[in-house]
Formats: sequence, structure tokens, C-alpha cells
Amino acid sequence: MKFFKFFTQELAIDLGTANTLIIQNDKVVVDEPSIVAVNRNTNEVIAVGNRAMQMHEKTHDNIKTIKPLKDGVIADFQTAEALIQGLIGMIGEKRRFFTHLRMVICIPSGITEVEKRAVFDSADHVDSKETYLIHEPMAAALGIGLDVEEPIGNMVVDIGGGTTEIAVIALSGIVTDQSIRIAGDEFSNDIIDYMKRKHNILIGERTAEQIKINVGAAMAEIDDAPPKYAVNGRDMLTGIPKQIFTNHVEVAEALDKSISKIEEAVLKALEDTPPELSSDIFRTGIYLTGGGALLRGLDKRMAARTKLSVHVAEDPLRAVARGTGLALKNSHRYSFLMDRKSI
Repeated sequence: MKFFKFFTQELAIDLGTANTLIIQNDKVVVDEPSIVAVNRNTNEVIAVGNRAMQMHEKTHDNIKTIKPLKDGVIADFQTAEALIQGLIGMIGEKRRFFTHLRMVICIPSGITEVEKRAVFDSADHVDSKETYLIHEPMAAALGIGLDVEEPIGNMVVDIGGGTTEIAVIALSGIVTDQSIRIAGDEFSNDIIDYMKRKHNILIGERTAEQIKINVGAAMAEIDDAPPKYAVNGRDMLTGIPKQIFTNHVEVAEALDKSISKIEEAVLKALEDTPPELSSDIFRTGIYLTGGGALLRGLDKRMAARTKLSVHVAEDPLRAVARGTGLALKNSHRYSFLMDRKSI
């Protein structure tokens, strides 16, 4: 038994639409964009992660970049396998044919059985002997230190790249949840569209992402407003490269409709929550995780809409990954939180 355990490799994977994180031995060993670069002629994988992202929107006819996950689930099965295989290969340990691979992968709470099967199949193809799936809101709750086994209601809002997961958790289960496909990718599209309408400038996904990071905001009135941010793109009238300056007020205006939809989903989840758990949430408040939680002023805006206290988790980007790692490390304790497949 000890011999078997010695050759067991355990990985916790936050397989996200925008980024994938892998945790091994309580440490984040891989944190890379969920993207693959492929040779169009041979279908050979050229790069995964950061190297592929550097090529994104800059490729010629012989190379294409693919994001295999859309709205939090696998949209391109073959490329998803290549992504997982490539990222596992970055860990640096030489995999032997007799290594026993155990993985916990987090998934959206609104995932279908077919989509769940696609995740299991991708894990099978990278030679996982034991695969567990855990829902993102539950992983997020574990990652921010909530005791999910207590008879106390907690609301977690995880704003990722493809989906926003809203869940009320108590007694080791999800009591009520909402999963909407409005999150970081939709925010980027909102910014791209706004720049077209407001400034007649065409920008790409990577530039929109940088705008979110540097001047992203959920409301105009915020503390410590960031300085104006220079945006380079193509003038839609002349076709000539052009630079304009934007600020957090414009970004807040661009994102207003999408954030309102997230707020509506939060209110719907609160409406469906049993009264006793509502009483708990009034005391504990709402916890924000995921990259979207980093939007300036989002906590204040949501607090004003819900009349509840709103807390942004410490290091919200890695909350789900940390929780997935905890579930893996304590798989016997948290086995009831996960779906399992073993071969």
C-alpha cells in the first residue's frame, strides 16, 4: 500500500474559461490561460497557456489559437485534452507509466450531465485513474475558509471567466443556486463594443482584458480612482492605428448592463432561499470570489442593491483553486461533496 501511495500523483484543477490553475501538495504549480495554439495544416499543438496567449489575435494563416472552454464548460473536446495534458506537463515531474493519477476538477453548478461526461472523458484521456468533480461555489466556499458542514447559510458569488455561480450553502450542500453565463468574457465584449461606439476604435480581447485590470470598475463613484489608461487600437474610420484614453467611469458605463444581470441573479437566489437561511445570510453577508470580484466598487454596488454586507475574498482569483486543493487533500472528509469516477 505504501508503495502504491508513493507513486500516486494528486492534482487539483480549476479548469476555468479564462485561466486554469493546478495545485499539487498545497501549492499552485500551474497558473496559465486556458488557450491552445495549433498548426492548421497538421493539427499539431504548438503551445499552451501563456505562450499560446502571446500568439492570440496575432497569428497568420498557418496557426490558430483555440479557447476550448466556453461558458465554463468544454466546447472543444480534443483541444481541451491537449490543454490539460500540456498544463500537467508543465509541472516538471516525469510521469511514469505506473503513476496513479488522482484529480479533482471543479465544474459550474449549472453543468449538464453531457457536459459533466465531457470533463470525465477528458480526464480519462490524460490517464487519470481517479477523477472527482466538485461544484465551483462549493470549492470557492472551502477556499475562503467557510465551514460548509455547519447548519449555517452562506452565500457565495463566484464571478469567473465564463460563468457567474451564485449559491447558498449549508450542511455540506447547495440549497439554492443560480448559474448565469455572464462573467469576465462578457465584460470584455462589453468593453470592446463600448470602445467601438464611443471612440470609433477597434480593440482586441487582450486589450479589453488589460482595460478591465487597469481601470475596471462597477460604479463611477469609487475610492482611490485609478489614473486614465492609454488604449491602442485601429481607427474604424481611417484604418490607421490610434491611441485614446479611457477611465473607470467609462468602463463602469460599459459594464453596467452585465453587472445588473448578475445582481438580478443574486436577488433571484435570495428570493429562493428558505427563511431560516435568509436570516443567516443577513448576519454573514455575501462573499465575492473569482476574477470579477476584483472590479473596483463591485462590493459597494452589490451591497447597495441587496442591502446586505458584501465581502471580497482574500485573493479571489485563487479561491476556487484553493478550495479544490482542500477537497483533494481531504477527499475522505469531503467525498459527499464530489462526483467520482474511478477505473
